[in-house]
Amino acid sequence: MKLRLDKWLFAARIFKTRTQATHACSLGRVQVNGQVAKAHRAVSPEDQLEVRRRHTVQILRVRELQDKPLPKIEAQKLYEDLTPEQPRDPISRAMKEVPVAREKGRGRPSKRERRQLERWEEDDSW
Repeated sequence: MKLRLDKWLFAARIFKTRTQATHACSLGRVQVNGQVAKAHRAVSPEDQLEVRRRHTVQILRVRELQDKPLPKIEAQKLYEDLTPEQPRDPISRAMKEVPVAREKGRGRPSKRERRQLERWEEDDSW
């Protein structure tokens, strides 16, 4: 049995919505068996997935296929997490965050500034 990649990512609760899963696939942030995969790619058990988000890479091995979303505890049974443990270093994490330089008293960012920050974050992420 095979299943669409975006459906499986949504059912396994890797992404909150199927739309987010599809978007990540279209940006090339999901790989199946070492190859960049589109949302319509068929996934089967024992496939290895690599999901990139901001500054992390999650490596998963598909155990079971499910097309309907499950509760979080049951969804974790659909995959085996092969991601190596990384020590939490607060300094390196702070250095990876978006540097926001705003003068004191300038208030919230304008719509234009907010869009520029969002574009910068998208370019910086995988």
